Amino acid sequence: MEIPSPYGYAVVFGTVLGEQMGLPIPSEPVLLAAGGLVGSGQLRLVFVLALASAASLIGDTVWYWLGRTSGARVLGWLCRLSLEPDACVRKTERVFATQGARALVFAKFVPGLSTIAPPLAGVLRLPLRAFLGYSALSALCWSGAYIVIGWLFSAQIEMIGAFLTRLGGWAIALVGGAFGAYLLWKYIARQRFLRRIRMARITPEELKAMLDAGEKVMVVDVRDRLDFDAEPLIIPGALHFSVEELEARHGEIPRDHEIVLYCT
Repeated sequence: MEIPSPYGYAVVFGTVLGEQMGLPIPSEPVLLAAGGLVGSGQLRLVFVLALASAASLIGDTVWYWLGRTSGARVLGWLCRLSLEPDACVRKTERVFATQGARALVFAKFVPGLSTIAPPLAGVLRLPLRAFLGYSALSALCWSGAYIVIGWLFSAQIEMIGAFLTRLGGWAIALVGGAFGAYLLWKYIARQRFLRRIRMARITPEELKAMLDAGEKVMVVDVRDRLDFDAEPLIIPGALHFSVEELEARHGEIPRDHEIVLYCT
């Protein structure tokens, strides 16, 4: 049986794998386009769905093992690559805390969570069999949803494709310019945020010097419960509660001390 458009299959597999490995490559438009090609008979549904799901599962499994072997360090590394590092792990941890391993199924539909969820599952020592099962189901649902949408709107996608073909090189420049503008906007917003909070930050060395000097300092560990369970070390004398508990437990913080908060 001859498989049509071999390059189309390679693009689907490579794009999905690249995104799941953490590259800033949006694979959803590629899946939509692949669905359109399925609708027009140029690609076959079973092959597109199988390759997209396999690429997603491969990427997830790599991150799972990195999380399992490297611990929370891999989460910190991923967040340094993120344009929103302060929120990228906390969102996923909250989902895991309420939904457990089932969060893997729908995490792919939430921007930013699809990359963080697999290594976090490894950090939390989710059994490999359970991880593979949930991740395979997630990959199938996620890729299948976009492919089916593309299939249903294949006529409209063909019209868009024809228009982009007429534009030629301008189409590539337009798409690349829009993507570059989005990354630039996120980067500028991130730098502005960092400038606003930089004056309120101190280094670990500065905190140690304050403690060694006997200054009146109250250290509050506001790491999420999942982070704390993964690495239950704490600065001697520090209070520990999550940001969500701050309103209920703020009375435990002495008002005549310098307050230092730290998290992941």
